[in-house]
Amino acid sequence: MAGRFPRWDLPRVDPHPIHPLRNEVKRYAWGSRRALAALRGERPSPEPEAELWMGAHPGGVSRVATPAGEVPLDAFIAADPEGVLGPEVVRRFGARLPFLLKVLAAERPLSIQAHPEAEQARAGFARENAAGIPLDAPQRSYRDASAKPELICALSPFEALIRFRTQGDVAARLAALQAPELEGLLRAARGAEPSAALRALFEGWMRLPPAQQGEVLARAVRCAGRGDDPELAWVARLAQAYPGDAGALAPLFLNRVVLAPGEALFLPPGELHAYLEGVGVEIMGSSDNVLRGGLTPKHVDLAELLRVLHWRGGPPIVTTPEKVGAGEVRYRTPAREFELSRIEPRGGHVDVHTRRGVEVLLCCEGRGEVAHLATGQRVAIGSGGSLLVPAAATAYRVSGDLALYRAGVGAA
Repeated sequence: MAGRFPRWDLPRVDPHPIHPLRNEVKRYAWGSRRALAALRGERPSPEPEAELWMGAHPGGVSRVATPAGEVPLDAFIAADPEGVLGPEVVRRFGARLPFLLKVLAAERPLSIQAHPEAEQARAGFARENAAGIPLDAPQRSYRDASAKPELICALSPFEALIRFRTQGDVAARLAALQAPELEGLLRAARGAEPSAALRALFEGWMRLPPAQQGEVLARAVRCAGRGDDPELAWVARLAQAYPGDAGALAPLFLNRVVLAPGEALFLPPGELHAYLEGVGVEIMGSSDNVLRGGLTPKHVDLAELLRVLHWRGGPPIVTTPEKVGAGEVRYRTPAREFELSRIEPRGGHVDVHTRRGVEVLLCCEGRGEVAHLATGQRVAIGSGGSLLVPAAATAYRVSGDLALYRAGVGAA
């Protein structure tokens, strides 16, 4: 402990009690003044609030309420890794929390982006470290060495762009614009196998000279004004919000999805996407690696984005939860880093046994309490509140009229 957390003289942490968390709110221009404030039962914020982070990522470490006072979650874990995380989690991921839980509130579209796989993240992080780029530098693409698979679960109607359309669909939508600037791309894609055709169309578009991109976008906006095509309508909205940005044509390349509350999307590494608007619970590998291609004032690294993308097209899979017990449903994903379920006692109670280690509970609706079954400890929780359940707690009871998201570690 000495040297790593010099400001904290931590006692031996008792991992058994369930602990409230205090979490950081991220304020970005695309956020909402109302959504996260309403979740917490507060008045609208004077500035946009975009994300509420629950985890131990260096970009926003939660604080754990203990009898000795508040302790940063990373320090709390370091004091007793196996008691907090669980032996299996430590064996698989080391002494760190492998997931990051968020509430995301998008009032304006987020950037068009993708996230790297684990090997790409390690290599990119080492490369930028060797180049001497500070971790907080605006031009940094890799802020850690971890992969970032993620799941977004809608709390409100949630609109997103995800995964390439089929190459035939993309080509047809571009051809319908009748833009001379796109003829070369369409010729290059004609007859190519699907992944090569998608790459030729998207990379060709993103590398067109800005003046030509501007002509195509202007034509697409005019076409949007002459009909009721929802994809073209989004192109017009994006072009107005981000003038001259090539990413505004993304609705013609990617599938547009509208999630109903409770539905979810899983995004593996390399999947191009953009969240357009809505409020959702998001869980991901504990990483802040984002490779952007447009629709943002932040750093755009087109070459690296193109390098990590998976060139596959087709409809996305909307995930609906499966019942796993009385009062609990689970969202199944292939992610090793995380697992997400939703618990609703409906005025009664649900008994829960921790599956593979540490858990974080987020209340997104109502009020109730969580009781540690072994000691009888009871912790009240309401909308916007969250709790840390160390692995050593093993079992707890959720009661009241509330809805909790339960975040834990995925299967090996």
